[in-house]
Amino acid sequence: MKSKVKIAIIKNMQQQNKQDKFDHLRKEFNSFFYEGFDYEFLTDKLQIQFHFRVDNFVEFHPRVEIPHQSFLHHKHLTKDALDSLIFHIGMVEVISYWKAICPSKLVISDFYLNKEQVSFWKKIYFHGLGEFFYLNGIQTTQEDFMNIECVSRREVKAFSVEVDHGSIIPVGGGKDSVVSLELLKKRDGDNLALIMNPRGASSATANIAGFESKTIIINRFLDSKLLELNDKGYLNGHTPFSALLGFITILSAALAQKKHIALSNESSANEATVVGTDVNHQYSKSFEFETDFRNYVEHFISTDIKYFSLLRPISELQIASLFAKSPQYFYDFKSCNAGSKQNIWCGKCSKCLFTFIILSPFIPPEELKKIYGSNLLEDVELEVFFDELTGKADVKPFECVGTVEEVNVALCLSVALYENQTIPYLLKLFIESDLYNQCQSIDKLDLLKQIEKEHYLEPEFLNILLNKMKNFKTEKY
Repeated sequence: MKSKVKIAIIKNMQQQNKQDKFDHLRKEFNSFFYEGFDYEFLTDKLQIQFHFRVDNFVEFHPRVEIPHQSFLHHKHLTKDALDSLIFHIGMVEVISYWKAICPSKLVISDFYLNKEQVSFWKKIYFHGLGEFFYLNGIQTTQEDFMNIECVSRREVKAFSVEVDHGSIIPVGGGKDSVVSLELLKKRDGDNLALIMNPRGASSATANIAGFESKTIIINRFLDSKLLELNDKGYLNGHTPFSALLGFITILSAALAQKKHIALSNESSANEATVVGTDVNHQYSKSFEFETDFRNYVEHFISTDIKYFSLLRPISELQIASLFAKSPQYFYDFKSCNAGSKQNIWCGKCSKCLFTFIILSPFIPPEELKKIYGSNLLEDVELEVFFDELTGKADVKPFECVGTVEEVNVALCLSVALYENQTIPYLLKLFIESDLYNQCQSIDKLDLLKQIEKEHYLEPEFLNILLNKMKNFKTEKY
């Protein structure tokens, strides 16, 4: 019996029914070809280009460039090692282009993947596209959505690389990576930040933490033909970006000869976006993905590089409390995807509302108002997102947001900050709802002290985090 991962077809305003289009495209186009890649170490950068094709219909040639830095080297790596590292980045890039047409077959030219590897990739693709399938109203199974065939018999083999005990810290410009930077910036060892497609917030926060001259830059370029297909109405949707980041950080760690890659994914990322299903916008930030990824890297890439999430033992609420202790970042961090190109808080999306709520118990309302430009809890237009975040709706926002429980706890804690003040509209709705009463029974201090056991932190990193968390024993909330 085929195991069918739950891809719920729950009607909401975000869903469309594109099952017929999905079926039609799969009949019209048979195969997606990963034909190979080229890379060259130029004077000023490493230049990588991938080569994809859908039958005789369209070709894609996306690029990745890594500007040269004094701490990046490649001569200690064999050609086989470099080929493997770059091939794997291409394997994740595949899914961004495959999803436009969804051919039933993926044909790989340069390497052979065994059954274990094929299973790994099908799981990443399928679960990483969970949101894509859900919002497009597509029903399929992990077994049936794609078959992977390999032309080459060249096997992917793990290699050794000499590394020091330094860490690479990916920086996105939000509060999570700020907390990781603050935790590790004084750690013994030569640590490096890493930014993909730099924007104002990511560069500014890395610079404030002291990494201005110690940052790996990754420039990723989509093929414009994909955007043209999107404009023509081909299938489109979310892909597992953090999986791509994962394989790019493995390449970066090998070039920089760093043992550790310290992500900033928290325990909250494990919660499903759609109640009662496996659909998770943050699948490639989940502990399940982290486990699979680490196992794959260890068996098929290198045992010398360790990928883990520094913040996995704690929640979004705890991260917010730690971030609030670093006011030097308040006016430079940004988590808004809608406003990322302008480096602003748009103030009208679910991500803006979530970060405002999760920080509200720890940063005074007037300070938050200055950071965001307004008190978002006063915005009537955000009520739909508010319902999604607090669990009143069955579907959370398709954004990287915390759990329903910690959103409600944050709101409950922030009520006290409005003593003798006018209660904002959304907070008043919360107080008048059953959610507020239910929240009273939760041990809020315990939530702020809780350390999850599911993580891959080595003792050194766990102690750094635990020492920072000790403050919760004396602070009153």
